[in-house]
Amino acid sequence: MRVATHLDYNPTLHFISDDSREVFNADITPSNCAFLITQSNKNYVESAKKNGFEIFITPKDLINYFDLNLKLVGITGTNGKTTTAAMIYSILLDFGFSVALLGTRGFFINGQEKRPKGLTTPSLLEIYSAIHEARQENCTHFIMEVSSHAIVQNRIEGLEFDLRILTNITSDHLDYHKTLENYIAVKNSFFSNPLHLKLLNKDEPNAHYAPQKAITYGIESPATLNVKAYSLNNGITAQIAYGKEEANIECTLFGKHNLYNALAAIGAVKLLEDFPLREICEKLENFGGVLGRMQVVHQNPLIIVDFAHTEDGMEKIFQSFLHKKIVVVFGAGGDRDRSKRPKMGLCAAKYAQKLYITSDNPRSEIPSAIMQEILGGIPQELRNHREIHLEESRAKAIAMAVKNLKSDEILLILGKGDETYQIIGKETLHFDDCEEVQKALKSLAS
Repeated sequence: MRVATHLDYNPTLHFISDDSREVFNADITPSNCAFLITQSNKNYVESAKKNGFEIFITPKDLINYFDLNLKLVGITGTNGKTTTAAMIYSILLDFGFSVALLGTRGFFINGQEKRPKGLTTPSLLEIYSAIHEARQENCTHFIMEVSSHAIVQNRIEGLEFDLRILTNITSDHLDYHKTLENYIAVKNSFFSNPLHLKLLNKDEPNAHYAPQKAITYGIESPATLNVKAYSLNNGITAQIAYGKEEANIECTLFGKHNLYNALAAIGAVKLLEDFPLREICEKLENFGGVLGRMQVVHQNPLIIVDFAHTEDGMEKIFQSFLHKKIVVVFGAGGDRDRSKRPKMGLCAAKYAQKLYITSDNPRSEIPSAIMQEILGGIPQELRNHREIHLEESRAKAIAMAVKNLKSDEILLILGKGDETYQIIGKETLHFDDCEEVQKALKSLAS
């Protein structure tokens, strides 16, 4: 990928590429275009030389060619990255800052989408290009999600984060990391340097970090930013404290996990700008949520769409509605971590009275086989006390769940969130959980 960025403050180097196949022309020549050597392309250095590259740089050299004069915030964790990042972005915008946001939902500057969604954390050169664009628009803050893949693949190498945030660490991506221990170690490596300012979830037992410059937030454990009292009925209400400061949170989002996300966001803004705690909490009240994250699609009966696609993520959603009868539609992605499928099935059966097990993105796998692996995690004793449906068509499963939904039940449609596609075999087809809910409701009304 070529970054067509004119580096005006460097008279000789005008372009940087990480693609050894770069085509040179009148504007891009071997004398003004450097090849960035990264972990993913280091085997193509000889190819780059044969194709005409003369200048070679490393990730540590990039800081010499880009203006990084802004506050860079990196957020990692199994769940909550997207919502926490969006909360920080929203609060800082409300305080009048010029802010950029890079993550699962795409790249945004001051409320405008600059690039559509892609990888949670793109390539290093794409990140630098986004930061450069943010600086051109006078951004003072750059908020980004950091995936475990990006940490392992050195896609954040050389970036100097002003603040590093941990949401939580549970099980995910074991198809890539192989073991839970490896995955936990990767996440914690982001917080191992004693010189880095860190904001961490004190209630996360898998978190291990350098204690120097570590600030914590928590609900159950004593922490720097702590909760004195809270209620999760009809949104989030909480009394929080940071040192001698106290403030109240009023938030329309659902669930204890979103209280954690709110604490992380409030703590981040406090560390970055040291505004009064009360003012930060007031700005949070304006945050309306993220598409596909606990998104209320219908109020009566209550239907919610969420991205939760791990056992832990699902459990956090279920625990938000213990006072209701739960109906759930979910599946599991194909060609991904198979070990989580039975765990997801057991988790759903523990909390939901009705289960519609269906397809997610089956990819090259047989959907019915994935569904059986999910079902296999539910012991017979639980199956005897649950209403369980197996329906390969996600659209049909959603329609069935909506049709049979009673007024005292809540329907949770999990796994895909704001995705607008479904990957079946080699095809990527248009599919939107929210649209399917609306179709089902319309069909009932007609």
